[in-house]
Amino acid sequence: MSTALSINAIDLHYGAAQALREVSITCHPGRITAVLGRNGVGKSSTLRAITGVNHISAGDIAFGDAVLRKAPPYKRARMGIGYVPQGREIFPLLTVKENLETGYAGLPRGERNIPPYIFELFPVLKSMLGRRGGDLSGGQQQQLAIGRALVTRPKVLVLDEPTEGIQPSIIRDIGPALQFLRDEKGMTILLVEQFLDFCREIADDIYVMDRGEIRHAGPASDLDLPEVRRHLMV
Repeated sequence: MSTALSINAIDLHYGAAQALREVSITCHPGRITAVLGRNGVGKSSTLRAITGVNHISAGDIAFGDAVLRKAPPYKRARMGIGYVPQGREIFPLLTVKENLETGYAGLPRGERNIPPYIFELFPVLKSMLGRRGGDLSGGQQQQLAIGRALVTRPKVLVLDEPTEGIQPSIIRDIGPALQFLRDEKGMTILLVEQFLDFCREIADDIYVMDRGEIRHAGPASDLDLPEVRRHLMV
């Protein structure tokens, strides 16, 4: 099996402060990989490095046969990396339909449409196409943010804390949606999370971060190991 996304010993600095130290993560095709850890340990920095928002200072990131080290975010998006940022970052004054259509930017004209399966996964979006994004609940905005990323036809879907601040009923929708994307669409999914039960239910592989480093890598069942839980305790 070829590797869809490979992060190889990357370092990342914010000025003189080092946020990541030799972080390596392998995301295999058609699997859900979860990165876990307490607040401030480098999880979001890892995703920003993958998507090109922040530049790495050492190591490299490979997507298929391409090395992404200096590729800007828009090129990574066109190559097939879809990003759902922490806090959702939808456009509050645009309608749901217009928010989804912002995903057209990197697509050829013939693919500028909203895949019907998005509305099958998140029916509320279809019923609210004319509503402004800012009028949606936090959970509905998260569904919209995921839908917007899916419009770009990603090969890899990267999500930063998709359950943060979301009501339990929406979390119960998001989990099966990600499993559908993995199982039926063959999508590779990388997510950062703190909700252990959510990761235990849907993840195939886990990485645990602490102080900017990977402290553990293994199957999702490792979440029950005492040495893993120690890195996740507040």
